[in-house]
Amino acid sequence: MAAPHRRDNSSTQGLSLTAQLQLADTAIQRYSLLADDKDFVYSFGDDKARLADRQTFPPLVGTGGAMAVGDLPACSMTFVHLHPRSAELFTVISGRILTEMVPETGVLDASGKQRVIRTELGPKQMTVFPMGSFHTQLNPDCEPASAVAAFTSEDMGASAIASQLFSLSDSVVENTFGQSIAGEDIDKVRNAIPKTVAFKVEECLAKCGLQKRAV
Repeated sequence: MAAPHRRDNSSTQGLSLTAQLQLADTAIQRYSLLADDKDFVYSFGDDKARLADRQTFPPLVGTGGAMAVGDLPACSMTFVHLHPRSAELFTVISGRILTEMVPETGVLDASGKQRVIRTELGPKQMTVFPMGSFHTQLNPDCEPASAVAAFTSEDMGASAIASQLFSLSDSVVENTFGQSIAGEDIDKVRNAIPKTVAFKVEECLAKCGLQKRAV
């Protein structure tokens, strides 16, 4: 009987540390690749969006988790998005954040319409966005808010619903919306989609006396 085939992982030259950790045959081998105790420290820094996943923080390989720390400036709202490979446990650290989440098709409210779950979160309060659910977060106040998000995947991914939908052909978009968007207006709607991570909310800007920046 022929000897069973054995994969040779001894040569990983040129591969990223994340790839080497994924190819390691045992957890013991993974620890040998993370020989410095400092490898197990991740600093979220001062950027507006900060994410520790298996690419930015290789010790997460094999843990099945990731984490993000984010700030929502006054009157800002995240794009409606979903995570294709992870649930999100969203916890407010400071300020006030409103959330909306749309579960899968078939989850209906009392009137028989698609259910939308809305929450108002303050410090030390959390909600959960199940894997694949549409969701968004809004800071309705004049002070910045901050939050931490834990993920049940090392590589959760993110899909921006509006921009991805309108990347399809005009005929597909028109058929998806029926008569609610005329074919000649599709580019107008597509070009109106914001290109930044967060967009300003008109009512909050007025309340806080803030001016929109010039495009």
